[in-house]
Amino acid sequence: MAAEVAPPAETPDATRVLTELLARPTAEGILEGALAHGASLLGGGVQGYAVLRRGEDHVSAVCGYPKTLVGTVLSGPWTGPRPRVLAGGSRDLYEQNPPEVQARLDEGGLRDAARTLVVPLGDRGRNLGALVFDWKTAGEVPPASQDAVGRWAAAVAPLLGLVGARDDWRQAARQLTVALVEAVESREFDSLGHAQAVAETALRLGRGVGLAERELEELWFAAALHDLGKINGEAGHAQVGANFLHGVPQLAESQKAIRHHHERWDGGGEPNGLGGEDIPLYARILAVANAAVRLGDPERLRAQAGSSLDPRLVTVFEKLTQ
Repeated sequence: MAAEVAPPAETPDATRVLTELLARPTAEGILEGALAHGASLLGGGVQGYAVLRRGEDHVSAVCGYPKTLVGTVLSGPWTGPRPRVLAGGSRDLYEQNPPEVQARLDEGGLRDAARTLVVPLGDRGRNLGALVFDWKTAGEVPPASQDAVGRWAAAVAPLLGLVGARDDWRQAARQLTVALVEAVESREFDSLGHAQAVAETALRLGRGVGLAERELEELWFAAALHDLGKINGEAGHAQVGANFLHGVPQLAESQKAIRHHHERWDGGGEPNGLGGEDIPLYARILAVANAAVRLGDPERLRAQAGSSLDPRLVTVFEKLTQ
């Protein structure tokens, strides 16, 4: 029977990493998502594996290679500070490992690698391992692609040391959320900074109506991620964005807020035509914050009170800004 191979993910892999982090994953789970997104940044025909330096260097995750490689202890050329291309492919890897390890690499198909990109994972001067990407054909790796994967690895690396502690985990989740949202917003110049502005406005409004710190945390994630669904296009983005938080029970209210932030107070919105206080509170707060940032004019915001926006929340917002 053929060995099980870890395929590249079919969904947006950056969001997968975020979702797994929010669900309290292992370092190995984060690395699987990091590999898959890195492979997508490099285009087709790429296989890869992640090396984690805990005691002995070992394969912690794979993408396109058999999962039987996971756990293999091996030495390799991943101690440099920056991404680098190995024109000889897996030759350096084979030269640094004994015959028994080479046999395992042969079983996994690594000898066929004609070109390799090694992307170090480092945090505060510590070398944590590397993401390693292989092609079966010779050629170059465009500098822009190397830079993109290098930036992605730099965003992921600090998370590896943070997944164990709750406070650090929450901070790591926020850091990756911001990085991911900025990556989506960068596709449209007019959107840059929009999510951050909406999140700040929503928190002010949330404090104004007396939300507790735990509730404000959920509201922040809802506001920061409210337009993430646009990674798949404008149509239905609220539902798509909400789906990214499926399976993250501690952010269930954030998920509802994202799904319903385009409902209207008068019941004429989407996706469910909810009206009045049937719309979840976080979604109503998010709608006011989003409109306030987008319109930038108190008079235009006031004009939407009672039609698209919760009139009480609009009044609270006006008092906060006076």
